[in-house]
Amino acid sequence: MMNELKINKGAKALIFDIDGTLADTMPAHFEVYQSLLGDYGVDFTYAEFLTYAGIPVVPQMKLFKQKYRLRNFDPEKMAVYKEDQYFLNIHKTKPVNQVMEVFEQNYGKMPIACGTGADRRIATRTLEVIGLLNKVDAIVTSDDVTHGKPHPETFLRCAELLGVDPHFCQVFEDGDPGIEAAKAAGMMVTDVRKYI
Repeated sequence: MMNELKINKGAKALIFDIDGTLADTMPAHFEVYQSLLGDYGVDFTYAEFLTYAGIPVVPQMKLFKQKYRLRNFDPEKMAVYKEDQYFLNIHKTKPVNQVMEVFEQNYGKMPIACGTGADRRIATRTLEVIGLLNKVDAIVTSDDVTHGKPHPETFLRCAELLGVDPHFCQVFEDGDPGIEAAKAAGMMVTDVRKYI
């Protein structure tokens, strides 16, 4: 029997990442990245893709340009193209049931925020598709911060909007950059990959 996701006894607020945590969007994102980078001759693997989970798309594109020495590759333009391609398939998104259960069990009992590396358009549409858009008290996206994950700003902003001290916030994450960000923010963090 798989371990159950639990709320820490000291938690007074919950913060959820969206992609790969509440919503099973990672395969769709990967498909777009694989196609885009494939056009530049890059054999992009799923394992490598996961190491970038949670990092906003423009910084990701800058990392790809540098790592693969891509010529005629404009990170800003590629980021827009990538998100537009992904948006076309966003309606296929399914919830991650184990994490959704934790959300639903605690909805209305304590403040809940979402902190994501996605932009506001993608984040709100994803939450809408999985039925949570009207249930979150705050959403912090890449549009709302100067520094994305692994910097703690996303989660610290969530805590601020919820009016809860960071030490009393429990973060649910599936990406290493997000886990690093939550720890840097001084929050309790649960790696949902161990449970799903």
